[in-house]
This record gives sequence, C-alpha cells and structure tokens, in this order.
Amino acid sequence: MSVSTAALDPSVCAPLPVLGQDVTVPLVTGGEVTYAALDYAASAPALQRVWDDVAAYAPYYGSVHRGAGYLSQLSTDLFENSRRTVAEFLGCRPEDQVVFTRSTTDSLNLLAAAIPANCQVFVYETEHHASLLPWRDAQVTYLNAPRTPGQAVETLERALADRDPYGPALVCVTGASNVTGELWPVRELAAAAHAHGARIVLDAAQLAPHHPVDVAELDVDWVAFSGHKLYAPFGSGVLAGRADWLQAAEPYLAGGGASRKVARRADGGVDVDWHTTAARHEAGSPNVIGVYSIASACKALTEAGFDNLVAREQELVSRVREGLAEVPEVQVLSLFGDDAPRVGVISFVVRGWNSSHFAAALSAEYGIGVRDGLFCAHPLVRTLLGSDPQDPGECGAPEAEPGERSLNAIRVSFGAGTPDEHIERFLRAVTELVREGAQWKYRTEDGRCVPDRGEAAQV
Repeated sequence: MSVSTAALDPSVCAPLPVLGQDVTVPLVTGGEVTYAALDYAASAPALQRVWDDVAAYAPYYGSVHRGAGYLSQLSTDLFENSRRTVAEFLGCRPEDQVVFTRSTTDSLNLLAAAIPANCQVFVYETEHHASLLPWRDAQVTYLNAPRTPGQAVETLERALADRDPYGPALVCVTGASNVTGELWPVRELAAAAHAHGARIVLDAAQLAPHHPVDVAELDVDWVAFSGHKLYAPFGSGVLAGRADWLQAAEPYLAGGGASRKVARRADGGVDVDWHTTAARHEAGSPNVIGVYSIASACKALTEAGFDNLVAREQELVSRVREGLAEVPEVQVLSLFGDDAPRVGVISFVVRGWNSSHFAAALSAEYGIGVRDGLFCAHPLVRTLLGSDPQDPGECGAPEAEPGERSLNAIRVSFGAGTPDEHIERFLRAVTELVREGAQWKYRTEDGRCVPDRGEAAQV
C-alpha cells in the first residue's frame, strides 16, 4: 500500500496541542516509540489550553454557592460563567437550562428520571448503551437499525404514528455513531418528532467534539455530552435544553444545593422547597474544575475555528478510509454506506484476525492505541457484523485465541489533536500486520489478548 506522506495544507488547520504528544511507550520488539493515541472516541486527550486554564485556577479553588470568602465567590462566578459559555457553545435558547452532570450517561439517566409518567420513549437499537438503557421506567419502543438516513426518519415517523397521541413521548438519538462515525439526520428526526407531538434528546457525545452543535438550529429539546470526549477529562458532563420536565421532576439527587429551604414540621417530618433552576439537579458540591474544563474546551474549539477543525478532520477521515480500502482483508463497518458524512470514528474487522489480537499487535508492536470490542453498542455491532444477537462478546476482548474468528471489531478514532504521523503509522501498521503477520506471539489473559513476553513469532 502506498501511503501519502504529504502534510495537510497548513491553511486548513494545524493539530491543536494536547497532553501526551511526547509520551513514549515500549515495544515488545525492542525500543520505544511516541504513543499514537487513536482512541479519541473513548476519551480524548486533554487540550493543553484546558490543562493550562485548570492549572491557573487550581490555587483559587473554593466551594461553590457556599461561602462568603473571596475564593468561594470567585469559584462561584467561574462556575456560573462556565454555564453561560457552554450555553453559547451549544446555541441554547434563552429559556434553556444547562445542567452539569458527570457524563453523557449521567445526563441521560437524569433525563430518564425526569420524564413524565406514562411517557413513551423511542430509541434506535443503534444507540450507545448510555442512550439505550436508561429508560427502565418508561414504555420503550426499540427501533431497528436503519440503512439510510431517510429510512431512519421513515422508521421513526411510522412508530410515532402508531403511538398514543395524547401521552408524552420522547425520542433519543445519537448525533454521530460511536461505532461508524456516521452523522445522523438530527434536524429531520427532530421535525418528525415534533410533528407527532414528541420531544427529542440528542446524544452528542461523539458529535460535539467533532462538529458544531446548535440546539436551536437542530431544534432538539435536549442535548447531552461528556467532557472527557471534548478534550476535558475531569469528570463532568452536560444536559442542556428545555426546563419544564426538569423543573417538574423530583431532584435527581436529594441534598444540599438542590434545596432552597428545609423546615421541620410539627409532626416531626421536613418540608423541602426545591430549586427550580439547574441547581435542582446539581445537589452536592459541584465539580467546579470539571465544569471549568468543559468551558475552556468550548472556548478553545470555538477560537480555533470549528470550520477549520472539521475540514482537517475530514481530510484525515478520507486518508484513513482510502488507506484501509487498499487492504482487501479489511472490512469497514457502515450503516449508511461509503458516501455517508462521518466524523473521525471508524470501525473495521480484518479477515483472518481476531480483533483483540489485531488491536494488541497495534499497541505492542507499533505503539498505537485503538479500541476493540463492541464499544458499548452491542446490538449495533452485532447487526453490522451480521452475527446472531445471542453470539458471545462484550465491551472488551472475547475469550478467543489469536487468529480465531472475531465477534468484535476494531475502532480507530481521532480528532483535533491528531498529528499526521499517527495516521500514517496506523495505515502502515495495518498493511504490515495483514501482509506479514505479527512479529510476536500473543495469548488471552483475563479476557484480554496480550503479548506473550519473551516469545517472538516464527515469521
């Protein structure tokens, strides 16, 4: 395979500085190499800008909404200004609320706890488990995987047409698949939901780091995303959108910060007056550093110019897909086909290879970090692989020996901090592994495929 070594046009955009760019890792074949982090879809590296902002604030860290001291007031201002920054980044409407959570999973579980009684929820089987599983107390309709964006809209419209037209309904959909990277027709799905009296929540965990998200333009009711995928790995997430269901629901967590007034009753109990603002669902001491890191990342991406970042990433996507297409043994997974727009998330399988074995070899012999497994989207990956829903496999390696048929896949993902060299090394490594085989022997240990230390393969 011939891989172009030409650099991207510098007028498009240079990679953003991220932590870990100079980290070296050992190779089983000897020596060390700079680590190629190509697992952005799991957790993106921290932007240097985010790290610097957090480090500058850290000496001034104080309690939020709790104290009269200078550091407490400064931290409170920082926290609330971060809320405004995130609202602006998402294009929120004036009446929308921004609630800070721990992650996308936490955000969607919060919304699931806030939906009205008898709410019908519609969710595609293609969702990440964070979107697929929280709706345990609702009447859930799971929609089959569509094969085109148009079919996604048609499937939803048919399902909504058959529902009880008088009860509340909610549609949950991803903006970009965490398996294929394909963009979903969010605006069209929102229009279909609203035409049938339903609301819609957008899982933007894989969309927000790669593509502008505008709540008002997309006309979604809520959006959820995680800081650790947005170059801000400090344990915070966001749920932003309509306030009415959130205000009407019991607080997600009961405790300090969520309550405005607590008084003892004559019968010995307590009466609680809960906040009606975002604080209603932010009980406890807020993760001000995590929140500030998200705001810092939002500013950094905006100031870098999202159009430029998208343009550069699309060049990387094209190079990866073209490079993989030159290896006949590689099958790239896709729902919507080769022409579907997508972000920097690509999953594939390699004929004749167990996916865990292949990923382990990329790491141990080339210093490349990717993900193998079902990516917490089991129904989708099984559908894409054409396997039986009852086939074994989980998030992580299967109990299979190197070379056995894989029931899982390999995912390579990248973003604003990815250097050209990481992409070139990955494509070169794929070609060499397929054509020449691994240089080392591997074994399964605790469900993971790992190098058998001291045993080179007989090539």
